[in-house]
Amino acid sequence: MNNLRGVYTIWYRDILRFWRDRIRLIGAFFFPLLFLFVFGSGLSSRMALFGSGINFVQFMFPGIIGMTVLMSSFMAGVSVVWDREFGFLKEVLVAPISRASVAGGKTLGAATVALIQGTVILLFAPLVGISLSPQMVLVLLPLMFLLAAAMGSFGILLATRIRTVEAFQAVMQMLTFPMVFLSGVFFSLQDVPTWMSVLAKINPATYGIATIRQVVLEAPPDSPFGINLLGHTMSLWNNVALLAVFGTAMTLLAMRSLGSQE
Repeated sequence: MNNLRGVYTIWYRDILRFWRDRIRLIGAFFFPLLFLFVFGSGLSSRMALFGSGINFVQFMFPGIIGMTVLMSSFMAGVSVVWDREFGFLKEVLVAPISRASVAGGKTLGAATVALIQGTVILLFAPLVGISLSPQMVLVLLPLMFLLAAAMGSFGILLATRIRTVEAFQAVMQMLTFPMVFLSGVFFSLQDVPTWMSVLAKINPATYGIATIRQVVLEAPPDSPFGINLLGHTMSLWNNVALLAVFGTAMTLLAMRSLGSQE
């Protein structure tokens, strides 16, 4: 019971911190919308249709949702470093709860905040000419949460081994931007150079972006938006399974790493 209460308390603290930080709230939505409406609109006239009347902005829209979820959840690791610097993490680690509960609460908090941000971006679908049914939204929410939990646990794992906020921010920028650009957010991964295709396929975010795009654009696995891995066309459930395996591994490693903290 103490462990469950500990998970809830840590989760609630992260949600409360996000809700009370108005500047963070505004910034969380400004950056992805800037990409969508400025970058997307600026290039849409120069990009060919992707088939079935899908223009560049519509192609980018599910990628922007995934990018928002990815960057928000990964950034949550900075709170672990911040808490360590100010001594709060030490107080949490000596509390009568397991350290696995601390990692679990942090991961759930990161995933929930990222899910909220991704859900708000979904509201802009009509502005880009995309119609989302309630059934599609019900499918998208767990897919977004899975991507957020996987990337959030990865960020927390890294944060347990980094001692300063400045170092974590540098590592975050070094990892998140390549992960975003190599996940198919801004372009189709079909017909890209071999080296880029290999990097994209070892990038876990690629499979999260692909699932969101398949649902939003109602695209079959063999569409230009699909992923071909070792000669196999990945279905939506293949992508989900692979991302779930990655997320589970990162969560277990984060729990183990946090458990070894002094």
